[in-house]
Amino acid sequence: MKRTLSFSILVALALTAVHRPAMAGKKVLYFTHEPGRWHKYTAQKKIFEQIGKKAGWEVTVMSGDHDGQIAKLRTPDFAKGYDAIVYNFCFAHSKDLEAQANLVAQTREHGVPAMLIHCAMHTYRAASFDDWRKFLGVTSRRHEHQSEYPVKKVIKNHPILKGMPDDWKTPKDELYVVDKLWPGAKALATSISERNKKEHAVIWTHQHGKARVFGTTYGHSDATFRDPVFLNYVSRGLLWAAERLDTKK
Repeated sequence: MKRTLSFSILVALALTAVHRPAMAGKKVLYFTHEPGRWHKYTAQKKIFEQIGKKAGWEVTVMSGDHDGQIAKLRTPDFAKGYDAIVYNFCFAHSKDLEAQANLVAQTREHGVPAMLIHCAMHTYRAASFDDWRKFLGVTSRRHEHQSEYPVKKVIKNHPILKGMPDDWKTPKDELYVVDKLWPGAKALATSISERNKKEHAVIWTHQHGKARVFGTTYGHSDATFRDPVFLNYVSRGLLWAAERLDTKK
């Protein structure tokens, strides 16, 4: 499939497997970090907003610089009233225990489903505590070079992966080194390192406390965020986390 298709067509393709009534009118909180140093979060935010609009979701964006965002993460019950929350940010060097504990509590104690994209996995990577990693379902502190990585489906019939070609390769993206898959996390798809041939989870599901968690380490580049296969499985992953995925579609 050519990646030169118009954005409106890409969005439509991304939603071919998403049943509109599944989350129509549901509230999604999208947490991001602007400006991004290594990632174009403003462009990615706009793409997600378009996906939400097409799917009938009510998307609220929380955005700001590092200090502003960390302050918001300390706010108790910041996800109250939302049906799902998306984390697409990168606070790799933060060691803020209070913010991390409050963020995790939104899912573990308060039951708000979560989806995490790319550098969210490297947030708190410098911290000595593991609560964030247990919430993610994976431990990752570094990544390898950018390339077009083949993606192998581990659970081929999982509804999140429906519509993904067996021979799909990412646009040029980073492969995150996953050192550990925590108990309860299930790898749905993997990619192999071009350096040492080690296999790493790149798409997975997890149950953390009262709610579901979906994660993917891909999502670095604009090209990835415009790829219909990526947009499709991310859309379906969010629906799965919120227990709104229509498995018949």
